[in-house]
Amino acid sequence: MTRTTHLDIVSAEHEIFSGVVEMVVATGELGEIGITAGHAPLLTILKPGEVRITLPGGQQEIYYVQGGMLEIQPNCVTILADVAERAEHLDEAAVLAAKAQAEAAMASKGGEMDYSVAAAELARAVAQIRAIQKVRKSIK
Repeated sequence: MTRTTHLDIVSAEHEIFSGVVEMVVATGELGEIGITAGHAPLLTILKPGEVRITLPGGQQEIYYVQGGMLEIQPNCVTILADVAERAEHLDEAAVLAAKAQAEAAMASKGGEMDYSVAAAELARAVAQIRAIQKVRKSIK
């Protein structure tokens, strides 16, 4: 019998997922972390990136989170995200435009946008593009 744990993914706007999962993979501040039932308690900051969940039976779902916190308790995992969205709902054209705009802002050093802000925007856009690509791979 497969061991499971409860997962909640919540953003400021709404709860995006609540249910039983076999595994959760998220990008913490020190890198990717894989979580299964019985994982040690942990509290960490999330970087913008994808959250992959494996449902009972092996089906995978991919979500995009834009920072936040990850809390692991003995029988529950909670993701409190600044922004959370199903990866398949991301607007690829808007993401590519945001990436191009951030790259242009970084290239023009005398521009109005601060370099660190442009770098953060670029990181978010790249993370969204990766999530979109993972969804495409899983559909094929």
